Amino acid sequence: MSAEQSIALARPDHQTDLPDLQVTLPAQLPLSSGHLCEKASPVISGKFSPSLRTFGRLCRKAALSLLAGLALVTSGYGDPAPAAGSSAAPRASSSTASNSAPGTAAPSTASNPTPGAAAGSAAQKTQSPQKTTTPAEEPVRLVVFAAASLTETLNSIGDSFQKENPAIKVVYSFDSSGTLKTQIAEGAVCDVFISAAPKQMDQLDITSGTQKNPQSLDYVDSTTRFNMLENKVALVVPKNNRKNIQSFDDLISALKGHAILLGIGNSDVPVGQYTLKIFDYYHLDVNDLYAGRTLTLGSNVKEVTSQVSEGVVDAGIVYATDARSAGLTVVATATPEMAGQVIYPAAALKGSKHPQEARRFLAYLKTPEAGRIFESVGFTVIGD
Repeated sequence: MSAEQSIALARPDHQTDLPDLQVTLPAQLPLSSGHLCEKASPVISGKFSPSLRTFGRLCRKAALSLLAGLALVTSGYGDPAPAAGSSAAPRASSSTASNSAPGTAAPSTASNPTPGAAAGSAAQKTQSPQKTTTPAEEPVRLVVFAAASLTETLNSIGDSFQKENPAIKVVYSFDSSGTLKTQIAEGAVCDVFISAAPKQMDQLDITSGTQKNPQSLDYVDSTTRFNMLENKVALVVPKNNRKNIQSFDDLISALKGHAILLGIGNSDVPVGQYTLKIFDYYHLDVNDLYAGRTLTLGSNVKEVTSQVSEGVVDAGIVYATDARSAGLTVVATATPEMAGQVIYPAAALKGSKHPQEARRFLAYLKTPEAGRIFESVGFTVIGD
């Protein structure tokens, strides 16, 4: 078996400055697979030793082709031919700098750019800088917890407020004042609280005293608190008024005879608490009314209003403003002696992350424009 074998590589036609190349390769090649035989390069010519039968003639040819290709790359024989009509660029060599005369700087292609490169560089310099846009800031989300009876009016006021204050987005949560008070005490995110009665506001205001705030909860910023509105408690009936209720006296007679189904609010919501005052005024036994199945409860005033509108009950006790918004028939209005005064306090909370925006919203509730919206559904504006 011969120790080595030679392959003659012909000089490419376009490389006139290169001699023919003779590649000498070892006879023993550590081939482990025969799949390279399909990749054999057609540029190699030469004769191979008969000893190649040991590894397979085709596999040997493939391996030799790969090694010869490496030789072409390192020697410059693999350079592509220049395009027709163009002159070959001078070959850069690592020996250029070492063969320069002492004290002479080696030529650099960077210091003598081609006209095309210079033109491209000039074009880049003359390009106008791209404009960068800063994303618009998100509006502040001001969370307002408000009594359910304020749903229509506050939605309308919120729209006008946001037109004047586009950087503030008002987000409402409407429910019974008792439910909202509990949520605040449990840590719900809230910036402004508007209750349908002072009781729920007092229970969150440390300045109210231990009699009204036995848990000494300290959530309300008392410097922002004010009485905003006054409402009325109304007796309403469905359209057909099948029990012919025309007054509170008619209602009390029907309740005592267990001859009516009355919709009222739960005892933990303001409208329900005002209703209990009316029962006390007429000396009614609430337990007797429940036993006679004459009462049905709603978790907030909107539920009681819906019961009357749908004719589920024979009558209901709601706020005058809700009756007006729902188009219900009001047959009587409770006096302050019967139900007490219905006051809506408003305040910012101490835990608000947006105290300035909260104060701005509260100030807007005192404006003439907001007042007109409140009065349009029957509220009396107090604003003190």
